[in-house]
Parts: sequence; C-alpha cells; structure tokens
Amino acid sequence: MTDTTQTATAATKEATNGAARAHAHSFRRKMTGKVIRDKMNKTVTVEVRSARKDPLYGKYVRSRSRFKAHDEKNEFKVGDQVEIQEHRPISKDKRFIVIRLIKKFVEE
Repeated sequence: MTDTTQTATAATKEATNGAARAHAHSFRRKMTGKVIRDKMNKTVTVEVRSARKDPLYGKYVRSRSRFKAHDEKNEFKVGDQVEIQEHRPISKDKRFIVIRLIKKFVEE
C-alpha cells in the first residue's frame, strides 16, 4: 500500500469511529412536550401531544401521553416547553429525564 491509501484508510476509520461515538445513545426516544405539573421534588409531569392520520378515514386523530421525567435542579415550571429522553428506570413511574428547555412559559 502506498502512503496515500494508508492515510485515506486511517482517516476513514477515524471518521467512522467519531460518528459512532457521536450517536452512541440514538436508540433512546426523544420527545417534546409541555410541563403540566411540578409539585413533586425533582420530578415534573410532561404531556406529549401527537397527531396521526387514521389509515381508513384519513382524519387526524389527536392523542396525548403523560410522562414523569426527572428534573435534578427543580428548574422547570408549569407551562415550559421541554425535551425529554428515555432513561433507565429511576423510580416506579419515572423512565425519562428532561434534557433541555425549548421555550420558557411567559405569563401575559
């Protein structure tokens, strides 16, 4: 092999390994929702709304799911738009953690 092909091969392997490290946790679900309850310590309840098209009638059917998510610093309040991600079980009901704040609730 020449030096050029060895460097190209090494660069390809390095790029592949870097991509694998960057997407190590891509198998976990991520959802965005609204905080609807923050009374618990280090826990918020997040409501995720979705709409899917009915296969037979073509109408959009709205659905909502509520998840308890871990909030380590108690920083998220009711009305905030947040992103949650699947996590190992933290308690009986908690299976998600809050990753980031998307939009802060502003009362008018």
